[in-house]
Amino acid sequence: MRNKEISAALYKKIAPLLPVMTPSAKGGRPRLSDAQALNGILFVLRTGIPWEDLPQELGFGSGITCWRRLRDWQAAGVWHGLHLALLGELRSADKLDFSRVSMDGASVPSPPGGSHTGPNPTDRGKLGSKRHLITDRQGIPLIFCVTGANCHDSVVFEELVDALPAVGGKRGRLRRRPGKLHADKGYDYARCRAHLKRRGIKDRIARRGIEHNDRLGRQRWVVERTHSWLAAFGKLRTRFERRIDVHVALLSLACCVICVRTLATFC
Repeated sequence: MRNKEISAALYKKIAPLLPVMTPSAKGGRPRLSDAQALNGILFVLRTGIPWEDLPQELGFGSGITCWRRLRDWQAAGVWHGLHLALLGELRSADKLDFSRVSMDGASVPSPPGGSHTGPNPTDRGKLGSKRHLITDRQGIPLIFCVTGANCHDSVVFEELVDALPAVGGKRGRLRRRPGKLHADKGYDYARCRAHLKRRGIKDRIARRGIEHNDRLGRQRWVVERTHSWLAAFGKLRTRFERRIDVHVALLSLACCVICVRTLATFC
């Protein structure tokens, strides 16, 4: 088994974002290092094993310690900050394309239930969650949100578009608005088109009863591929985390991993 999940170059990028912890004056057991905890979190994310089954021989500490560190770092905004930093690195390396973006949703089963779950109409009413995602032209994840599986894709359209991050990485103004947005017929509503128009974004939303999905699929397939990349992480294939903050933390970290795979600097 692996005994290291992240490279030294990547950890150097993450370290400044992590909260500084002062040792307890009462002493006690030495605190698990942040690098070991992060390796443990990534191992669980990749393999999908239960937290309590994290192998001790890997040297990543206990699963519950890694879970707590993941939760605490999410509360501190570490994963969002890391994702934004990596998007900046991608833009600096000319590997982020804002000329057109794609939007889509994908449902995952959630047997334990919890917040942001609901009956999935496409899976015999079983409990599930839905992740809504916007990617750049090449499939790099830019922003996402989570709802119940019974939530229609278009419900979070305006919120997700407005949440697109302002990305640096180059001199001048931060880039936030894409040139075009591609989406399927689930977003074919006048309010969605009007929202894009007010923000200077051209819409390429398939029209119900007029356009075939395959016509736009030549550009929009990248977001479906990114959903597949996310589903390849064992911990995201099925949502077993009842707490939405922990589930969102895992999704954010997976988006960071996808960004890192495009940046040879950190591989």
